[in-house]
Amino acid sequence: MKVAFDCSLCLFNRGYVEILEATDDPEIQLKAIRRFLCLLCEEFKPTAVPAMIGTLRERLIREITGNPDPYAEKKRVCNQEALKILPYAERVVSSKPDEESRFRMACLAAIVGNIIEFNIPGHRFTFEEIKHLIQRAESDLVIDDLSKAFEIARKAETVLLLTDNAGEIAFDTLLVRELKSISERGRVIVAVKGKPTINDATLEDALFVGMDKVADAVITTGSDAIGLIPSECSSEFLSIYRDSDFVIAKGMAHAETLTELELHSPHLLLLRTKCPRLSNYFGVPRHKNVAKLI
Repeated sequence: MKVAFDCSLCLFNRGYVEILEATDDPEIQLKAIRRFLCLLCEEFKPTAVPAMIGTLRERLIREITGNPDPYAEKKRVCNQEALKILPYAERVVSSKPDEESRFRMACLAAIVGNIIEFNIPGHRFTFEEIKHLIQRAESDLVIDDLSKAFEIARKAETVLLLTDNAGEIAFDTLLVRELKSISERGRVIVAVKGKPTINDATLEDALFVGMDKVADAVITTGSDAIGLIPSECSSEFLSIYRDSDFVIAKGMAHAETLTELELHSPHLLLLRTKCPRLSNYFGVPRHKNVAKLI
């Protein structure tokens, strides 16, 4: 998925706000924004992928400000708040009468969790609205490949879940449980980022929400790259990725990067259309739920 005009504002806004999060030193802020503007001038071209520019942006801001994790406190709060809501989401999933409907509801709850994202122009969220969005998640689903995904997951020996954001990862634990339930001999492996980058989940976040207690293994991509950029990942991760029968990928950046790759196995994209570029790409309204097999 290549950049569009709208991506320019999003990429800039996220960088501008993150610089303010990273440092309160005016001189460093000015240095960071000047270098960031130069980066945009060099990299924002029709052939670029938004997540790749975002990856360069994050590295630049961390380097100049000296702050290795500008969103550390916000990620901690997101995990805490998501865990307060998780029992409700778990009851909703458990109330469904059969394996397929529980899998479906777990996917929908995981998609709703994808609203936990900062500084995207036109996107706002509150933790208080998550319960309501879970209740209406089915009616908000505008691309629905979940029945096909259930059949693929049921037969898969290895499922790899690529996570997105802190907080959101708490709701992913419900999906992992359902994946393990529908395939007795299957393994479910969860991958998080190798280092902090924006508010993406890392191993620390996965352990905080108890992902290690439900997944067969929790690994990292070996990289701080946003989305999935194979050239940035460790050989250990790539071996698992290539050996997986089914890949479930959360969030916008995975949609941006995976649609640029030649895929070796079925991939299920689970995301909320939080930006105009994604909405236009999939041909659906903004602020809706997408479960798309690619």
